[in-house]
Amino acid sequence: MRFAFKTSPQGTTWDAMLDVWRAADDMDVFESGWTSDHFQAMHGTDPATPRLEGWVTLAALAQATRRLRLGTLVTGIHHRHPAVLANMAATLDVISGGRLELGIGAGWNQEESRAYGIALGTPRERSDRFEEACEVLTSLLGPDPVTTFKGTYYELTGARCEPKPVQRPRPSLCIGGSGEKRTLRTVARFAQHWNFDTGTPQQFRRAREVLHAHCARVGRDPAEIRLSAQVRFTGDPARTAAEAAEFAAEGAELAVVQLPLPYTPQVLGPLADELAKVG
Repeated sequence: MRFAFKTSPQGTTWDAMLDVWRAADDMDVFESGWTSDHFQAMHGTDPATPRLEGWVTLAALAQATRRLRLGTLVTGIHHRHPAVLANMAATLDVISGGRLELGIGAGWNQEESRAYGIALGTPRERSDRFEEACEVLTSLLGPDPVTTFKGTYYELTGARCEPKPVQRPRPSLCIGGSGEKRTLRTVARFAQHWNFDTGTPQQFRRAREVLHAHCARVGRDPAEIRLSAQVRFTGDPARTAAEAAEFAAEGAELAVVQLPLPYTPQVLGPLADELAKVG
């Protein structure tokens, strides 16, 4: 098993996040770092809590690190047109020297979407739009010089994405979510990495089995899709490592440790020592 960390850019400062990422960049046990992509505070936090924008933050972190792979868990696809997102992703992959993981999801937060006037849609509309977006991203970030696409939500005619990403054929698409009917089917069709957000190892196992069934139906080898799970660090490195091991036993290949506020690099050393025992 490999390990990563996540620092959501809310309720913190840029300097605090930067200190954590720079310290983690020197610790080989952490292969990647992740942020999240929202425009106001999430998960029951006071909505007035300051929140840094995820992609701008990620670009700055790419310049401040040399080794860590990096991405968002995850970008709500309705936040940006996928052609715009493709150009952002290609540029960040160039800036980072080929270290981007493109984390995307169908979107979920009704309150945030309403506040910003961004159409979220019904669950079915979100899933349909998400599948179209995956097609657009895959084409624009791939080797073809132009993309022409006509769907219900997106239409492109001779669209270009230049320069192309450093990674070939394109950066990995990391899809987050566990919806059994649509999300995991979209993972089977398009993703190179699936992230399990919240739940127990047993729920992870169930979702993994559903994903593998979708892979069989679309003719995809499930071994082509990397499996990861998010683990919340509550202050006990040994307990966090044990939880990661439980997910590893169910087939997870990467544990993404959500770090608690206030962010400080002092937690990384003891955490890395315990995680290394699992890996």
